[in-house]
Amino acid sequence: MGEFAPCPAEALKAAEAACGSPVELTEITDRRGSAVWKATGAVATVAIKHGYGEGGETTAREATVLDQLAGYTVVSGQATEGVWYVTPWLDGPSTWKVFAPVRKGGESGGRQRNCDTPALAGAVELCRAVADLHAAGWVHGDLQPSHGVHTGSGAKLIDFAWSWHKATQTAPWPKFYGGITHLVAPELAAWIVDGPQPVTPSGPSDIYALAGVLWTCVTGRWPLDYRAADIGPDTGPADRRAVIATGEIPLDSATPWPALQDVLRPVLLAGPDDRPTAAELGDTLASLP
Repeated sequence: MGEFAPCPAEALKAAEAACGSPVELTEITDRRGSAVWKATGAVATVAIKHGYGEGGETTAREATVLDQLAGYTVVSGQATEGVWYVTPWLDGPSTWKVFAPVRKGGESGGRQRNCDTPALAGAVELCRAVADLHAAGWVHGDLQPSHGVHTGSGAKLIDFAWSWHKATQTAPWPKFYGGITHLVAPELAAWIVDGPQPVTPSGPSDIYALAGVLWTCVTGRWPLDYRAADIGPDTGPADRRAVIATGEIPLDSATPWPALQDVLRPVLLAGPDDRPTAAELGDTLASLP
């Protein structure tokens, strides 16, 4: 791994104003031109994100989106090295981590009820977070297993760089490639393949990704059975999207949690007009025994 990017002095000053000085910086991630720190002070904890190089435009766009969302107070600015923003730290595990005991139980041959209950609650929380975002007129555009954080007050979403809001004229990216390829809805993949750009993610494509996130968190595997479609691990995103666009790849056969997957399966197989809303999906999951 390369050296972690330096934290811009302006961002550190903003973090100190929010948290109290001095702050302790913890390196979280640094990839594709985007570095994130957890900044902890005497009175608060915040996240600092620094976009540099190719990540500068992405970070600036995300800061603009966050500034329009309730509960994501943002201070942002430019530095010589790029663009940065400071936002409240979301304390809690990701959806992926919430489901870790379920995946472990599945590997050992039998899940336990004490694993299922918090995971199911986490699934419902994530659905409700997406439902709240959609109710506010937003589309996330890049739901992933690590993009839900389960706090003491429910699930919160992160990574809004691909998000957009038609009513407020927050335009989609000039070129959009569907977020993470493994969770792109077939109709969205077809639009990306055939054009024209800009491609705009939708509520139904978010629901496909949401169901795919939960399927992946249960099984530890992506929802589609690439082996059945003769798609190897070295297949690039463009070629993978082209096959996903056909809508003919079967779902992965692993079923460690049949009852939950029986709810997710029809969502992943349905066309965009036949998918439930995030609120409806959450209500169905909440009714599982």
